[in-house]
Amino acid sequence: MLATLIYGERDIRVEEVPDPELSTGADAIVRVVAACVCGSDLWPYRGVTPTNEPHRIGHEFVGVVEEVGPDVARIKPGDFVIAPFYVCDGTCVNCRNGVSTSCLQGGWWGNDDRVGGFADGGQGERVRVPLADGTLFALEEQPDDALIPSLLTLSDVFGTGHHAAVSAGVGPGSVVAVVGDGAVGLCAILAAKRLGATTIIAMSRHADRQAIAREFGATHIVEERGEEGVAAVKSLTGGIGADQVLECVGTKESMDQALRSTRPGGMVGYVGAPNGGPELPVRPMFNRNVGVNGGVAPVRGYIAELLPDVLSGAVDPGRVFDLELPLADAAEAYAAMDERRATKVLLRP
Repeated sequence: MLATLIYGERDIRVEEVPDPELSTGADAIVRVVAACVCGSDLWPYRGVTPTNEPHRIGHEFVGVVEEVGPDVARIKPGDFVIAPFYVCDGTCVNCRNGVSTSCLQGGWWGNDDRVGGFADGGQGERVRVPLADGTLFALEEQPDDALIPSLLTLSDVFGTGHHAAVSAGVGPGSVVAVVGDGAVGLCAILAAKRLGATTIIAMSRHADRQAIAREFGATHIVEERGEEGVAAVKSLTGGIGADQVLECVGTKESMDQALRSTRPGGMVGYVGAPNGGPELPVRPMFNRNVGVNGGVAPVRGYIAELLPDVLSGAVDPGRVFDLELPLADAAEAYAAMDERRATKVLLRP
C-alpha cells in the first residue's frame, strides 16, 4: 500500500510499504477514507524537531473497518470510524479520569505499540489500529461524503480547540481572545461560540483565515502583535483584557501574548504543541491572578459530545480544510501549509 514517510527537513515521500496485519487480537485494520496534515507535523517538516531516520507520519484519519482481531468486541467490519490522534484503551485509570492521552496502555501513530505491533501512520491507505475498542469511535451509519471533512476534524483539531475553550472555562457570556489562526485556533473560535461566548477576538493577520474566523463566530479581528496586540485586546474589553484567552500556537511569543491579553482573574487555555520555548512568568501571573490550564487534548473523550452538532450541521468545522489533494501529493500538502498557501490540507487515498 501507499503511505507517507518523512526523511528529513522538507523531505516528504509517498512510498510503497507492507500492508498492515492483525497481530495482537485487540487490533483492527482500517481503510482510510480521509487523512490530513496537522500543524504539529510542520515542526519535523521544518527541522525544528529532528528526524533521525525515515519514518511514517500522520495522526488524523477517518475510515472504514476491514478486519478486527478476535478480542475486539465493540468495533466490527464495515463500521465507519473516527480515530483520535493517539491510541488508548478507554479503560485505564487515566482514561476513566478523562485524560486518555495519558492512557497507561496507549501510544502514538507511526510507532510500535506496547506489545510490539506497529501502529501505521495515519497518512496512508490503511492503518493497523491497536486497542481498537478503546481507540476508535464508530458512527451508527455511513456518513454522507460532504460530512467527511468535519468528521475528520474530530480526530484532532475541533476536539483540540474545544479542549482549549473548556480548559479556560468558556461559557455563556464569555469574552474570549484566540491566539493563533491555524486550524486549531479557528476551531477554538467555533468551540467558544458553541459554548456561549458573546465576544470573540481572533488574532489573525491573514484575510482568508479572518473570513473563516468570522464565519465561526469571531466578533472582532486583531492583527497587531506584542504590546500593540495586547493594547488592541484591552481596548475591546474595557481596558482589562479577555476573560479567557485560548493559546493555539505553542511558542514563547504566543504564550506571552495570551498571558498579557488575559484580564486579572482570567484563564489561559493552552493547546499549542510547545515549540520555541514557551515559559510561564509566575510572578506576574501571581500578581494578576491569571491561571493556565490545558495541554495535549484528550479528543477521544470529546467525540460523543461534539458529533451530534457535526451530523446536524449546527457546526461545520470542516471549513478549515481549504485544499484537498490525493495522498500521492502529500509532499505538496506539506509545502502548501508550510508556505501558508493552505490552512489545512485534506488527503484522499
